[in-house]
Amino acid sequence: MSKLIVKPNQHPDSEGNILRITPESAGWSYVGFEVYTLREGESMSRLTEEREACVVLLSGKADLSTENSEWKSIGGRMSVFEKIPPYSVYIPSSDTFTVTALTDLQIAVCWAPGRGTHSARLIGPRQVGVENRGEGSTQRLVHNILPETALAENLLVVEVFTPAGHWSSFPPHKHDRDLLPVESLLEETYYYQVKPERGFAVQRVYTDNRSLDETLTVGNGEAVLIPKGYHPVCAPPGYEVYYLNVMAGPVRIWKFYNDPDHAWLMPKPR
Repeated sequence: MSKLIVKPNQHPDSEGNILRITPESAGWSYVGFEVYTLREGESMSRLTEEREACVVLLSGKADLSTENSEWKSIGGRMSVFEKIPPYSVYIPSSDTFTVTALTDLQIAVCWAPGRGTHSARLIGPRQVGVENRGEGSTQRLVHNILPETALAENLLVVEVFTPAGHWSSFPPHKHDRDLLPVESLLEETYYYQVKPERGFAVQRVYTDNRSLDETLTVGNGEAVLIPKGYHPVCAPPGYEVYYLNVMAGPVRIWKFYNDPDHAWLMPKPR
């Protein structure tokens, strides 16, 4: 199996964790990512320490509290494939958060280094930017949960719904050079869900010189590490593909560079 694929545990640990990526396990400096599944009435708590966090309610309802704030009965979808924007909570460094499940619950916790500049806040569905990106077989639905225009120190968080038979993260692009204004350096994770669950997504990760060139078959609940290179995604016929992206780097700007071989496929300005 590719070292770029991170598989979930078959059973959650004592706090409900089923998938964990840290900078140490990924071999990079910025992005961390976790997934938790909780039964109704169960809770989990984390210290943010020197990191900021964004908790995304993938499915289910919950109470969430930090040291100075509390939000009751948040969450509006029971499956990501309802395709309605999620509830999320931004939490700064040097804080603590507790999540208590009011229904069966699945959450993602997105991590990056933080300095405690911003306060904890709820990101409700109306605060999530919704857009249809691409044309034809590259059209997909995008929910901008924590874009660069929203307050955060390092984190960028977005979720994407790719219809069956469509491509996304396409034309192939990358963001692995600290070369603004041409390109920004951002580490990235992709967390996948597939409908029906027995399906899969296909993701290629490759560099210009092909020192990295892998084509990955990714299953439901798995994650992919993007340390560098271009990284297009395909949803096979019959299977819808959801992924949650987490990005972070030295500068909080998403400036990507298209593969010159395929840049001609970019939609023309209207």
